[in-house]
Amino acid sequence: MTTHDLPVIAAVDGSTHSWQALDWATHEAERRRLPLLIVHVRPLTRTADEETQLREADELLAEAVRRSEALAPALNPSTLAPLDFPAAALVSLGRDASMVVVGSRGLGGFRSLLIGSNSLATASMASCPVVVVQDGGPGEDDRPEEAGTSSDIVAGVAADESSEAVLEFAFATAAARPGARLRIVHGWTMFSSMLAGGPVFDRETAADSARRGLAELTSGWQERYPQVEVVREPVNGSASRTLVTASATAALTVIGRRRGGESLGLGLSPVAQTTLTHALGPVAVVPC
Repeated sequence: MTTHDLPVIAAVDGSTHSWQALDWATHEAERRRLPLLIVHVRPLTRTADEETQLREADELLAEAVRRSEALAPALNPSTLAPLDFPAAALVSLGRDASMVVVGSRGLGGFRSLLIGSNSLATASMASCPVVVVQDGGPGEDDRPEEAGTSSDIVAGVAADESSEAVLEFAFATAAARPGARLRIVHGWTMFSSMLAGGPVFDRETAADSARRGLAELTSGWQERYPQVEVVREPVNGSASRTLVTASATAALTVIGRRRGGESLGLGLSPVAQTTLTHALGPVAVVPC
């Protein structure tokens, strides 16, 4: 199996959020022409006997397959029900996946929290992109190829090589959605300009430097994906605030997660952490 046919993994547990994640994963697997693997992790902490657990898992996965096939009849998803801690199982399975798609909260989530612990842990530690589908975000009925309007893919990037994986995922996502526009957001400050060896006291010159740097960072990608309309947005100030605002209407917001610290769940940068916990639509966290 090559990297081009690794499955999209959808995690389900019977919660409303997980059904929304399954719907999103089904459409994305169909768009990208990838296999879909529906996973229900049987938690180690449950007191039910194994036979009961297996029966409940089979019933849940059968319902998930029916739901997915109603959306994409030709997809023919496969299923898996490992016995493990949810985040640990998804992180392990993510080693051989194109992406893992989870709901923002599961059955055990507190309504006061925007994102559950399992979703956060998976996004922090998985070696593949993790898409967290937030409740109430843009629905699949808003897809540009069906609604006749353009839905943005929004990507937050740093002005260095760490953004390569983010750009690769964002461009591929936009290319799979005919008519979608890619907005590339880069936050800069006078302090970051100084650290990069740029202007320190001239704000307009620093802004020009940020615009040039962003253009250079993305030029090669636009040559690879000429069909994707690109809008570059260097933002003086908080990139996370811009990304959270954009997420309310974006089909997907893509952010990077720096490598290192995965074993401790410390892989999220401040911008990624803020965007993921406050976003109003689906967010993809990409290891970079």
